[in-house]
Amino acid sequence: MVSRPEKTLGVLGGMGPAATAEFLRILAQNAPAQRDQEHPRIIVLSDPSIPDRNQAVFGSGDDPTPLLRCGLERLIEWGADVLAVPCNTAHFFIDRFRRELTAPFVHIVEATVGLAIEKSPRGAWLLSTSGTRRSGLYTDYARRVGYRFLDPSEAEQERIQESLTRVKAGKMPEAGAALRKVIEKLWERENTLVVTACTELPLAYAVSGLPKDREVSSLQALGDACIACLYVYGNCGKDPRLPQRQPQEGKDCRSLGDSNGDEQEQG
Repeated sequence: MVSRPEKTLGVLGGMGPAATAEFLRILAQNAPAQRDQEHPRIIVLSDPSIPDRNQAVFGSGDDPTPLLRCGLERLIEWGADVLAVPCNTAHFFIDRFRRELTAPFVHIVEATVGLAIEKSPRGAWLLSTSGTRRSGLYTDYARRVGYRFLDPSEAEQERIQESLTRVKAGKMPEAGAALRKVIEKLWERENTLVVTACTELPLAYAVSGLPKDREVSSLQALGDACIACLYVYGNCGKDPRLPQRQPQEGKDCRSLGDSNGDEQEQG
């Protein structure tokens, strides 16, 4: 019999909602549980009002940092012992205050690059939002650990962005078809695995008809890392090297800023 993890996972989602739902499905599917009581306790704050991360990287939108920070601190207030955010581009902003959080944070970039190294040691194509590409989140970390990423062309990047935008709009067949065309072109140049480093892209890949074993999914990598943290590594306790900071109690995240609901949010 598996014992339910003592620690509670806090998930800040809504970036986008479909990716968050898929992340929760992965957690439920991969947990080594045989009955309800053996699954981890998960607190979810799904906040699609967080400003567009992609636009913010390019300086054309509101800074999402205050709402990201407030959301994570709120999860800690609610009892989360470990934190995760199923949105790659958001990590560019979270990295600014990660060390000030009072609970361990499972980092999607570190988890995804680790899985890529395991599945494709010689390198992989990097598929992401344009904002993640511009930020250097993946390429900078890969350089530090000695991993090689291949970059699509600017024209291919635009089509990748179109695919993930269609996922957010619920147009899954179109998203899958668009992504397939791009990946097939990439494989003509170098036939190696693709890393879907935007949490919408695994959903598009799943309906693309491409082989599942040719993808390294950032959603899957984050889910695997959270399960390992909760079940394998036990406590996943606070790193004593991190400064301990008390979150502000009673803060209303909605008061920190408004976003335009008509804008596309990139995850």
